[in-house]
Amino acid sequence: MKKIAVLGLGKVGALAAKLLHESGFEVTGYDLSAGDEFPFAHREADMANVDGLKSLFADVDAVLSCLPFQLNVGVATAAHAAGIHYFDLTEDVPTTKAIIELSHTSKAVMAPQCGLAPGFVGIVGASQIAEFEHCRSCRMRVGALPQNPTGLMGYAFNWSPDGVVNEYLNDCEVIENGERKWVSPMEWHEILYIDGVKLEAFTTSGGLGTMCDTYLGQVDNIDYKTMRYPGHMALMNFFFHELLMRDRRGDAGEILVNAKPPVSDDVVYVHVASEGTIDGHLHRREFVRGYRPVTAAGEMQTAIAWTTSTSVVAIIEMVRDGLLPSSGFLKQEDVPLDKFLATRTGAFYATRN
Repeated sequence: MKKIAVLGLGKVGALAAKLLHESGFEVTGYDLSAGDEFPFAHREADMANVDGLKSLFADVDAVLSCLPFQLNVGVATAAHAAGIHYFDLTEDVPTTKAIIELSHTSKAVMAPQCGLAPGFVGIVGASQIAEFEHCRSCRMRVGALPQNPTGLMGYAFNWSPDGVVNEYLNDCEVIENGERKWVSPMEWHEILYIDGVKLEAFTTSGGLGTMCDTYLGQVDNIDYKTMRYPGHMALMNFFFHELLMRDRRGDAGEILVNAKPPVSDDVVYVHVASEGTIDGHLHRREFVRGYRPVTAAGEMQTAIAWTTSTSVVAIIEMVRDGLLPSSGFLKQEDVPLDKFLATRTGAFYATRN
């Protein structure tokens, strides 16, 4: 794998493309408007045109989609037809299920969910589960937040508004007491602290990726929650359910971004904790980090941009280097954490706290 197309050159896509370029890939970036200066070839293209994508994929070995989740099934279908590797950052469950179906007849890797959550958080969770003879619980929490919150909501939309709205409104898959279940989003409220900062956590959709498939019958309890500053969940439930904005998802995203635009000084909190038995004794493993903006690809990058970009680039590096399978569906929980952190790009996670 040498030549790769990167679709979508927003903050995350542009950074991922630059990191791939630095890692020795021949990168071609595509966007509706590719007017910025990049150290790699870049062109304008309509990524919603599946037939057009097929011609783009004729000369590459792989594609990374950094597009809105609604477009990823079309991109994956075109990649499958071209016989090239496919990677994306989606948290959308139906999108991933469609890609799993494509992977059954794929001669290349089909790897959705390669971002932060799902993605890196599942790699950490799987590494903890593997330490136990029997794991009774694996709890994964991630929050992308402003470092200096204002207002009652305490939030800034540094991530895709469509993705956030999707996570807040779609049902959430869990394993509870050995049973696989679907539960409502923005429930199961809890309080936790990281570096003395008080946070709340609540269920959101998609963060577990395929972990319920993998660990049903092996782990008693698995769940994923989003972390926010206290009070956020109640306001979002009011906004979506009492004001009925759940029926107007597009408008909801526009209103929220207008009220809480992106910030440069952000922080990504990761809290993964698992409990189980080792030599017959109960133990607990924790991975707790607060990631902040860093310099990457020669520029200061927001925490959410670099944590998302470096995760998928590290996966692509591992596939190229033969550390992961070269065909079929790739689960994040099948990625060894130590080898991930040892990659050129995955090392960002090992050295930044």
